[in-house]
Amino acid sequence: MVHKVIFDTDPGVDDAMALYFALAHPEIEVIGITTTFGNVTVQQATANGLYLSRICGREIPVAGGGAVPLMKAPGTPPGFIHGDDGLGNLPSRVAVQGQAESQSAAEFIVAMARAYPGEISLVAVGPFVNLGLALKLEPELPKLIKQVIMMAGTVIEPGNVSPVAEANVWNDPHAADLVFTAGWNLVMVGLDVTHRVVMPATYFTQLAEHHQHHLAMDTLNHAAQFYCDFYLRERPDLGHACFGHDILTFVYLVAPQLFQTQDGRVRVQLEGLGNGQTMMDRHGGLQYAQAGWEKHRPQTTVCMKVDAEQCLSLIKQTLESDWLQAPLVL
Repeated sequence: MVHKVIFDTDPGVDDAMALYFALAHPEIEVIGITTTFGNVTVQQATANGLYLSRICGREIPVAGGGAVPLMKAPGTPPGFIHGDDGLGNLPSRVAVQGQAESQSAAEFIVAMARAYPGEISLVAVGPFVNLGLALKLEPELPKLIKQVIMMAGTVIEPGNVSPVAEANVWNDPHAADLVFTAGWNLVMVGLDVTHRVVMPATYFTQLAEHHQHHLAMDTLNHAAQFYCDFYLRERPDLGHACFGHDILTFVYLVAPQLFQTQDGRVRVQLEGLGNGQTMMDRHGGLQYAQAGWEKHRPQTTVCMKVDAEQCLSLIKQTLESDWLQAPLVL
């Protein structure tokens, strides 16, 4: 089975890793890239989506989307994590073919869902403003989309932007809560599993040497080394390495058996010190006095544990396959 995918992203180093896994895997067909603010501005995210796809020979539609959160005041992209350009401050870029779609990301998602009802998996790894806006354009969207797999949140693991919040949810908590309560087939791949999968910096150097594809692999290696440098400062216990984060959404898409999951209602804290916290009803059968947890509300499949060794093996096998094509450059 080949999964038709729209990749909603804010590239971002780990987004680039995820995109290349998706392009390399034979069971994934990326039919569109939609971009949002988050790791970088939406303008930079769109430029990165075009660049990353075309330097490895793929002419995929790229649609720019939300520039600011639905309701929360916008913040500043974390250039110290991903680089000001999202790719570790690349020293240079070649000119690539193509330009962004005239449709917005939300319009693109809705149009493709209507064209391929029940066939598209939405894989979302940035703040969820595009999904929120798409729901406003087409309230029946959950019935048209096969599934949504989101890199979002945490249940037990500590947060990465506060003690309780994960960055994608925290960046736009209102959009995230809208997505969690919309009623589609929804999977949350959060810090509970992404913090179990650690990728060493040396792997990306070896991958670049393996492929000898200057533009794509040297770009990824440069970005990954910058990313691993950040983690070396912040999490020296990891060594010179980084977390898998976004790439695990696509690992789940093709190999869900590598994850242990639990179904439950998930809501988002919208304000205060807990802003962006994902709260999961892990009991399921209790009648709560607090409104918002009624039994009619939709549930989310939440990844709680992962076979990290098998994930890393699948990632390595996929990225090292013969998938790269000649760059689409001017």
